[in-house]
This record gives sequence, structure tokens and C-alpha cells, in this order.
Amino acid sequence: MDTLDAIAELQSCLGQRVTRSKSDLDLHGRSESYFPEAPPDAVAYPETTEEVAQIVSVCARHGLPVIGWGTGTSLEGQAQAFSGGIAVDFSRMNRVLEIAQEDMTVRVQPGVTREALNEELRATGLIFPVDPGANASLGGMAATRASGTTAVRYGTMRDNVLALEVVTAAGEILRTGTGARKSSSGYDLTGLFVGSEGTLGLMTELTLRLYGQPEAISAAVCGFETVEQAVQTVIDTIQCGVPMARIELMDTDSVRAVNAYARMDLPEKPHLLLEFHGSPGGVTEQAESFGALAADHGGSGFDWATRTEARTALWTMRHNAYYAILAARPGARAVVTDICVPISKLAQAIEDTRADLHEAGVPGPILGHVGDGNFHAVLLVDESNPDELTRAKGAAARMVERSLALGGTATGEHGIGVGKLDYMAREHGAGWAMMGVIKAALDPEGIMNPGKLVPPGG
Repeated sequence: MDTLDAIAELQSCLGQRVTRSKSDLDLHGRSESYFPEAPPDAVAYPETTEEVAQIVSVCARHGLPVIGWGTGTSLEGQAQAFSGGIAVDFSRMNRVLEIAQEDMTVRVQPGVTREALNEELRATGLIFPVDPGANASLGGMAATRASGTTAVRYGTMRDNVLALEVVTAAGEILRTGTGARKSSSGYDLTGLFVGSEGTLGLMTELTLRLYGQPEAISAAVCGFETVEQAVQTVIDTIQCGVPMARIELMDTDSVRAVNAYARMDLPEKPHLLLEFHGSPGGVTEQAESFGALAADHGGSGFDWATRTEARTALWTMRHNAYYAILAARPGARAVVTDICVPISKLAQAIEDTRADLHEAGVPGPILGHVGDGNFHAVLLVDESNPDELTRAKGAAARMVERSLALGGTATGEHGIGVGKLDYMAREHGAGWAMMGVIKAALDPEGIMNPGKLVPPGG
């Protein structure tokens, strides 16, 4: 590896858009979670697919790692340069290329953020609904197969990426998929790259599925005495066919944190936060049906509203829950982890996790997208106390073991990165080795985001 020669060659192509300034390196070495800083050797800011191909080609010749960077909101160390190399920052590739209203699709560059896309779509009557809770870039969301609060109705990024343009490890430009809604033509290469976390190539263009803006929206909040009551209400609501757009759980600790942070006055007990989409009559009927089911399970304080201001306040509170939880212990860092289990096992998984955290002495408010069996724990630690971090990591590991024993997965939406590598063999068995074979075939020199997702050496 000849790092300085590679950087000099890249600077001759991109000029000042290849930088080694300390502020840029520091920014691209940080994580939203507990991982130590790992800055790259340089940061490149391409503006076209051809420039991305140039960057990868130069790095391939010099054996230099390439790490894609969207907005840096990933939680398992996916975008950190643990092996050094070039961080490819897509913030300047942020154009909406084509809105096909009749086809209900859109072509975007990877640096377009979720909020920016929906702002661009406002006049079209269309929306892109996948909402991971952060204003993440769409390229990053596809790379990590992001999900979020609306997955129970609209699915994850896996369900909403129709086609891609990708720069491969050899610097070639590849197109996968089409604008058609289905295909039985060959391997699903689009599906292969979605969720690959930059280990197979860099996405430079995405074709996404859009949806009509709902005619009416209602949001609701409801408290319960126990998590089990709340989860059973969710199960009954799904089984009764009530078409929820969002359904979120916040446990007592999460509610306490958001009350303090956002000056809310929710009763300090588990709550469900919901949203319904449809016609005015339809959302009223849906909310009333849910209210009746919640009452059967001891729900209280059920309140629903259609005013935009009230709905915005509710979901702003939910999206800020992570920062509210951090503020509950000033100076703490978070070990943020998630699992996903069959919904019939959700109450057991949450209650067992809560008991384990209590026994381990680890503060860990729980919240999650319970409509699809997914929940998160935000484990708060004092970085200066190694014992706290050890206990938190142990609790996170037991969460995963619990999920796998219940027929679930190590992560519902955070992805693998480096944080969950240790669980891949148990979850996938020989399938994980096959992932390594695919990686070796498409990236034989191992330059694309090395050390992440696949077996070591893959």
C-alpha cells in the first residue's frame, strides 16, 4: 500500500476535493455509538459517478481501502476507517435526478437525504416513507438496509430500492435492476448490494419506489401498565387487520427521559405511539378500532389527533428519544443495540432484556418498532469506567443470544459493521462463509470497507 502516492494521484484528479485536514479526518472517524475514533487517511468529495470510479480505480491500483460515507449516522461502525484508507463523502452528490410521477418512482444520487427528498416531492402528491429516525442519506440507508418507524406498513429499504448504479471494486460502473415493479430476470443484484454496507461497491444512483401522500393522517398515544399489555395490543391490532402506518413502543425509562428532555407530561409507564394513513373516514375507523383493542388490555389515556402540529410534536419526541436518553445521564456514551424477533416472542424478549439489564446494573431504556418485532436498547456507560462498558457489552451480547434462541436476528435495522460480527456465524452458519466467497469474488483485493460484515479475510 502506497498511501501518499495514491492521495497525490487523487488530488491531481479532484484537486482540493481531496483533503487531509484534521477537521475532515476527525469528522469522518467518528461514530454515533461507542466505537473509538478511526479517521481515514484522506477524504474525497466526488460530484459524479465517473469521479467515484476514478477514486476506486486509483485506490485499487495502490491497495488502499475505500469507505463510503453518507451522513455518518450508522451505529455499528460501518463508516469508520479502522484500516485507514479513503473516505468517499457523497454529500456533493445530492441531486434528485428524475421524478417519474406516473410510475411513482424517483432517481436520486446517494447523498440526497430522506428529508430533502420528501421536500422535493411535496408538490407531486408522492412521498418516500422509509424513516430511520435520522435525516440519513439515501445511499447510506440502502447500504445498511435501513428500516424505521413506518416499516410495518411500507417495508424497509430492501422493499423500496428498485434499481442501482454501483461502482465496483475494479472501478467499473454497473447498473442493476430496472424501473419495473417486478422481474424474474437473473440474480437479484440490486438486493445483493442493498445491505452490503459498502463491502461490494459504492452506490452512485438509486431508483426508489414512491407512494401517494395519504389523504388523512391521525396519530395516537396510549399508556399501559406493563410492556406485555402494550405488545399484546399490537399483536391483536395486526391480527385484526388494522392497517397501521407506524406503531412504536417506549418503555417507562424512555418516557421518563423524553418527559424531561422535551417537557412532556406523559404518565411514566410504557406507551404506544401510533399513526394511521388513509381517507378521513378510514383513519377515524382505524383509530377507534385500536382504542377498543387497547382498552381490552388496560390501555389508558388514549388520545388521537389529526392536526399536523400535534402529530409533528409526537414524532419529534420519538425521533429525539435517543438524545433525550443521553441527556438523562450527562457525559455518558451509548452502546446502542437492536434485535428483531417474531412478534409472538416480543414481550418475552423485552421483559427478559429489562430483567437482565437490571441485574447487570446497566441503565438501558428500551424503545422500538414493535409492529415488526424490532426494538432498541440504549445502554448508557461512563467511558472512563471500563467495567461499565464491559457490563454493557455483555448485556448487548445476551440480547442477541436471546433473540437468536427465540428465532430472531442479531439486528433488525442497525446492520453488522464491526459491532455485530461475532454473531454472524451463529445466525447464518454456512451462509456467512458464502457471503465471504461473494465478497472475495467481487472484491478480490479486499479494498471495499474492509473488516466489516463478512468473515475476516473475506
